[in-house]
This record gives sequence, C-alpha cells and structure tokens, in this order.
Amino acid sequence: MLDELFARLRMALAPAEVEALQNGIWQVWLCSGDVALDKRLEAGMRAMQAGDHTLAIKEFTEIIERNPAFTEAWNKRATAYYLRGEYRASLDDIAETLQREPRHFGALWGKAGIMRQLGEYRRALQVLERLATICPNLPGLHEQQLSLREQLEEDGA
Repeated sequence: MLDELFARLRMALAPAEVEALQNGIWQVWLCSGDVALDKRLEAGMRAMQAGDHTLAIKEFTEIIERNPAFTEAWNKRATAYYLRGEYRASLDDIAETLQREPRHFGALWGKAGIMRQLGEYRRALQVLERLATICPNLPGLHEQQLSLREQLEEDGA
C-alpha cells in the first residue's frame, strides 16, 4: 500500500493531491499495529501540541523501547527534541527514522530545516534534493531549494 501511495506522490502535480497522498501515507505511518502503543503515540502527540515536550519525549521513548521498529515513534520524538531545541538529539532520531523509512518526507523536511538553521546550507540542499525524488511537487520545496542555492552563492560556496 505504501509503495503505491509513494508512486502516486511522485506523479502528483496539484498541491491538494500531494496533500491528500501525504495524509494517506501519514495514516499508515501512525498505526503501529498495537492499540496500546497507538494510544501512547496519541498521548505523546497531544503533549507535544500542548507544549509539554518532556512528557512527549517520555511517551515516544517508551514506545521505542517496546517497539524499536515503529518508525513514527522515532520521528515524533525527533520533532519533540527539535521543539525543545535539542538539535543533535533530533538529528539522531531523524537518522533512525530514515534508516527505517528512507522515504519519510517529514523527517527529510525536518532534517533540511535543522541543517539550514545550523548554517549547513549545502547539506540542507542535498536533503531537499533527496526529498524532491520522493515528492517533486511538495509545496514550498522549490522555493526552499532556490533560497538555499542563493545562500550558497552569496557565501561563495
């Protein structure tokens, strides 16, 4: 099912179509196959939305300890670490996410953002180029790539 959704995502042109396909992929990613873990994931996501990043990280960590293969727990914890300003921990969890699901467009987008914030424009651009092979018409992608290329030119890189 995921392979079909990703194939359609590569071909999608309209922003609404891209968004619908991404939402379909997210629905698959958010299901661990274990009702208790899915409830924990929901609790962690609610904590993150409420700004309680410490509780969110605790919830996601417990999920990871029980099911390290559950990709989305790694991705959500990466997001919580990012929101707490812990970029290294976030990048570590993004790496775990991408090891399990190399097509994870959310993790790639987040990694590019962190690289940009750290001033690593070339690496950010490389990540966005990888993202473009997965979802070439992702809204905002081409603008981000152009902005990074301009930044690299200004820096003489």
